[in-house]
Amino acid sequence: QVQLVESGGGSVQSGGSLRLSCAASGSILNIYNMGWYRQTPGKQRELAASSGSGGTTNYLPSVMGRFTISRDNAKNTVYLQMNSLKPEDTAVYYCYADEPVASTKDVFRSWGQGTQVTVSS
Repeated sequence: QVQLVESGGGSVQSGGSLRLSCAASGSILNIYNMGWYRQTPGKQRELAASSGSGGTTNYLPSVMGRFTISRDNAKNTVYLQMNSLKPEDTAVYYCYADEPVASTKDVFRSWGQGTQVTVSS
């Protein structure tokens, strides 16, 4: 089970940019998937973006073309570059990592502490 520390949130105006970072306590080479959920009070959480160990990426349709997820395996860190931010992007963003549990053939999900992103109009 890795420890995840995320940072980079803040307050910006519409059209601004932020870069979120999610740093793992160990190697991410064998982690299946890492990504970011976002949560707004009163709404269901959304998977904003994810990245597989093989380089595959997936995005929420509403952020497609504006958000980019990337991995730096040497730094054990995943980044979420967010451009052209909109008020609808306001949420707490939670980083996650899915890693294998060999003894049970299962997958364990670790979570970061969350970082607030606020976009004003």
